[in-house]
Amino acid sequence: MNIYDIAELAGVSIATVSRVVNDSPKVSEKTKEKVLKIMEEHHYTPNVFARGLGLNSMKTVGIICPDVSDAYMANAVAHLEKSLRCYGYDCILYCSGYAYEDKVEAVRLILQKRIDALILVGSNYAGDGGGQATEYFRSAAREIPVFLLNGYVRAPEVYCILADNYQAVYDAVTDLIEDGRKRILYLYDSTSYSGLEKLRGYEEALYDNDLPVLDELKIFVRNSIEVVQEHLKELSRQEILDFDAVVASDDGLAVGAVKYVRSKNLRIPEDVSIIGYNNSELSVCCEPELSSIDSKGKELCETAVDYMMHYLSGHPIRHKKMVPCQLIRRDTTDF
Repeated sequence: MNIYDIAELAGVSIATVSRVVNDSPKVSEKTKEKVLKIMEEHHYTPNVFARGLGLNSMKTVGIICPDVSDAYMANAVAHLEKSLRCYGYDCILYCSGYAYEDKVEAVRLILQKRIDALILVGSNYAGDGGGQATEYFRSAAREIPVFLLNGYVRAPEVYCILADNYQAVYDAVTDLIEDGRKRILYLYDSTSYSGLEKLRGYEEALYDNDLPVLDELKIFVRNSIEVVQEHLKELSRQEILDFDAVVASDDGLAVGAVKYVRSKNLRIPEDVSIIGYNNSELSVCCEPELSSIDSKGKELCETAVDYMMHYLSGHPIRHKKMVPCQLIRRDTTDF
């Protein structure tokens, strides 16, 4: 029996149970009596987490990301750590890798620490949002609140803060179509939750503008500038590649497309417009400079921490918070 079970039996949030445990005046006498009765019936002894929610005694948050050497992940961890420090909180970082078994083990290990909450960085943890692949952190949410960054899973005590990737790609593709582009190549390297949302934005923008969704214009390729360039060259040699614009799910993919287009002596953006994603340093290191969608990583992290602190203070928060993205226009587009 844990705090999640007590909350479920009483029909209240775990924050309410915590307030009862800590004798908070913010709970009505009727609710307090109901929760205390259930605790007594089930011989529940409040653990350090239940008390910590009300007393802020642990002041530590767990962070798990797949790979801190990844630029996006590294920036996210840095922003999270800085935001947590502003609230007087420390953090414990685990790098889980991408294998399912390793993610399960990372969550198991970090739950052994004295943490108030857990942050999972990246949509890779959400999988396709289904139950089986996410049960390991759904189970963790029965003990502590879990905050999922840039992914979405519908589950009790799992709170999702994510960039609006679907709308960002939908708007970018629509802008290109309104600029007269008819054959828009989409490059992607992930089928994670956010990856699929980006792909959905691409496809639905074409549908809504009466353009066909062609398999030959959806290319899944490893995120390497050189690999992308060589892959496009090979498709060109097979005479199955014809496009007048590119949208990529990451700046690295888009830079590979820039190098390929320039190798064909085509003009950017006159002959081919190109849009990347994440507004990383790559977008200003290539020539011409790359138009890119800013996924608002800093704002995403700060929002996640603000929401967490609001929750740990005993206030209700929504389970899903969307942060809008922004297209940063540079020299690879002219609309």
